[in-house]
Amino acid sequence: MITEAVSQQTIFEAIGGQAAVDRLVEAFYHQMDTLPEVRGLRAMHAPDLTETKRVLKLYLAQWMGGPADYSAERGHPRLRARHLGFTVGVAERDAWLLCMSQALMATVPDADLRGAILQALTPLADWMRNQPGQ
Repeated sequence: MITEAVSQQTIFEAIGGQAAVDRLVEAFYHQMDTLPEVRGLRAMHAPDLTETKRVLKLYLAQWMGGPADYSAERGHPRLRARHLGFTVGVAERDAWLLCMSQALMATVPDADLRGAILQALTPLADWMRNQPGQ
C-alpha cells in the first residue's frame, strides 16, 4: 500500500522528481545490459541506447504524474502500436519487468512505493504483448 504521504502527491514527486526518474531509467538499462537472462530483450534494442533512454525518461516522468513533455514531443503514447514491430511475448514482458524490478530496488528506497510502481507497471507490460499464447 502506498504510504499516506505518497497518496497526497504524485509518484513523480514521491520518488524525487526528474533526477530520480533519470536514475531509475539508467538503472533499468544497466540491468538490461548485465543480466544474462534478459539478453533477448536487450538484442531488440539499438546498440546505442541514448535516444531510447531519453524517451523512456520522458514517458516515465509523465506516467508518474510529472511534466507532460513526452506527449508534447511525441503525441499520445500509443505504446502498444509503437512496439508492434517487436516480438513481445511472455518472456519479453517478464524480462522487462525483471529489469524494472531490479532498477526500482536500486533507486527507490521506500518498499511500499517500489511495490506500488511495479504493481501499476505490470498490467502495462502485459498489455504490450503481441504474441498470442507466448
